[in-house]
Amino acid sequence: MNDDLSQTPERYFADDFQRDGAKSRCELYLISPPDMDDGFVDRLARAFDAGPVAAFQFRVKDVDQHRAAKIAEPLQALCADRDVAFIVNDSVSLAKRLGADGVHLGQEDGDPAEARAVLGPSVQIGVTCHDSRHMAMEAGEAGADYVAFGSFYPTTTKIVRHHPDPAILTWWSAVFELPCVAIGGITPGNARPLIDAGADFLAVCGSVWNGDEAAAVRDFTRLLDQ
Repeated sequence: MNDDLSQTPERYFADDFQRDGAKSRCELYLISPPDMDDGFVDRLARAFDAGPVAAFQFRVKDVDQHRAAKIAEPLQALCADRDVAFIVNDSVSLAKRLGADGVHLGQEDGDPAEARAVLGPSVQIGVTCHDSRHMAMEAGEAGADYVAFGSFYPTTTKIVRHHPDPAILTWWSAVFELPCVAIGGITPGNARPLIDAGADFLAVCGSVWNGDEAAAVRDFTRLLDQ
């Protein structure tokens, strides 16, 4: 396997990510909570109004695709209105049905190259790589647009078995051009080591939706602006 991904096409959120030698500002990547009730669209709007958000990941479990599409419709429209990338978790078929900006694949959710064949060249494809450099390099070679490492901290959002050291972010950003996402239990209080290590995006869920979403996004924005 070739470990040099310098020739990988650069397809990034909103087509504006660049790594030109100077470190770009780390961005916020929101993940939906397990419960998206009728009031969630308003909560998402408040979060977007509180500070810049690069992407929103739509994650639903144990819901048929028709129901998932109905839940997604107003959220996707809001993302389009606010110029936030709308990323579907796990499902290539749902991402295609919705015309989503991207899909995020776990290790059991399919091959990035196959997803690319289905979704086309402009759709963002992210891949969960846990704590594995090998998985990340394979994802890049298969055509992923970003790789995600984690869980860096304890989280109640999902059961996790992998807890990488922040050094993996430093290694990745020093060697490869594809952006890296840090995920797992991230809060405004513990995010600084991940930013300093080289994370391009912070993927956050509970720290935003388990309280005042606008206040949490403002706290993250202040941190990311430092």
